[in-house]
Amino acid sequence: MYKPIQTWLFTIAVFILLSLLSLMFPKNGIYFGKNKLSFPSLTQLFGNETNKKDISKILAAADSLDVETSINNTTQDTTLSIKDSVVKLNTGLQFRNRTVLSNFFDALINLKVNPKSIRVLHYGDSQIEGDRITDYLRQKWQGQFGGNGPGLLSVMPISQSAGCKVTFSTSWDKCGAYLAKDKRIKHNNYGVLINFNRYTPVKNITDSSQLISATINIATNKSAGNSYTNYNKLKLFYGGALKKTWCEFYDGPALISADSLVDGGNFNIKQYNVSNGTLNHHFKLYGKDSPDFYGISLEGDNGVIVDNIALRGSSGTFFHLVNNSQLKQFYDYLNVKLVILQFGGNVLPSLKTVENANNYADWMRGQISTLKKLVPNASIIFIGPSDMSVKEGTEYITHPMLEPLRDALKKVTLESDCAYFDMYDCMGGKNSMPSWVDQNYAAKDYIHFSPQGARKIATLLYSAINNEYVQYNKSKK
Repeated sequence: MYKPIQTWLFTIAVFILLSLLSLMFPKNGIYFGKNKLSFPSLTQLFGNETNKKDISKILAAADSLDVETSINNTTQDTTLSIKDSVVKLNTGLQFRNRTVLSNFFDALINLKVNPKSIRVLHYGDSQIEGDRITDYLRQKWQGQFGGNGPGLLSVMPISQSAGCKVTFSTSWDKCGAYLAKDKRIKHNNYGVLINFNRYTPVKNITDSSQLISATINIATNKSAGNSYTNYNKLKLFYGGALKKTWCEFYDGPALISADSLVDGGNFNIKQYNVSNGTLNHHFKLYGKDSPDFYGISLEGDNGVIVDNIALRGSSGTFFHLVNNSQLKQFYDYLNVKLVILQFGGNVLPSLKTVENANNYADWMRGQISTLKKLVPNASIIFIGPSDMSVKEGTEYITHPMLEPLRDALKKVTLESDCAYFDMYDCMGGKNSMPSWVDQNYAAKDYIHFSPQGARKIATLLYSAINNEYVQYNKSKK
């Protein structure tokens, strides 16, 4: 049995040994080949080394903007001016020329006299999965300028959204080009979502091939709001089948259409009129060879339609891998007036030098150039990466290559005559992610926002765009 004094002396001895080891151990660690052995510093052992950012004013500003734009999001100038010794917040869009968004803003203004719908495509990585960030933009623009429905949906969504759930039978498969081109696919017709879905295998068929059935069910949720659920049409985009497919479409329990989907082609559209308030739609498909289903769209006749195109794991360097002729058909048909690109986070772990960051940014320059050729009458906004943390000792700090990556992407975006939104800066800058995690606005991976955190960012983004729209609209009068 140990006496209390012995336990106390042992504890003191352990602390002394740890302190001595911490003082003597090389600050940069000891390397054994590619492996590194580190030991916490005294401040890491007995204190908090990282100076976490105070983000209270940023969160308060986002809350205030959310309230202000809910009251009046048509003429309200919500420019923020927040100065703090710890936090420097830049909520504005950055660009070389204020006219870079004029195509989008002119299209918004013209909606008052031309009822034809316009499209906003939000391409991004896992930060926008489940319709996060996009849903807020959709809600605000449809409330301000009209428009209905969630827009484009995949038959096999990576992540379900709160407003719409898509379920499907077991035979479905996904073929994509947003990570790398699918080696099973001999063509490059991937459609506007940069992936398509099939319910039969990719293979040559014969007259003796088996007839396969498949189903798709789409259910929207009233909790998503009136503009989200008051769509009146469903469009099915497909192509590439070797044989015709029998297709039954049900609007709620009612059979609305029973007909064949045509074979061949890479841009076919089947449109169904649906009843407001049904909120449940069902497909039954039968065929020997599945078409490539490029997507389903729930939409209205006018206003703004905002599409969430979440591509998990993607770096955004895929436009050169797909059939640009087909993609242009999609963009022209959809009447795209704004493309939002939100990428960079997935490439960060592989970056070792500033040169690596610059090389990736040059890749994005090429992607933006391709987009400008495909949609010359659309504006482009690039959203830079958020703060992302790596663990150093016992603390989480900003990835050392994040700021070089942000700077390189911003440079390329501005030189390409597009607008740049600095999400890293809006969060609070360096070492801000731990504060977002502490307040449950980001996940414990120190990379992704929580739904609540995504709404904060979306509020700041919408405010930045809306401020520019207000100023542009004033200049036109």
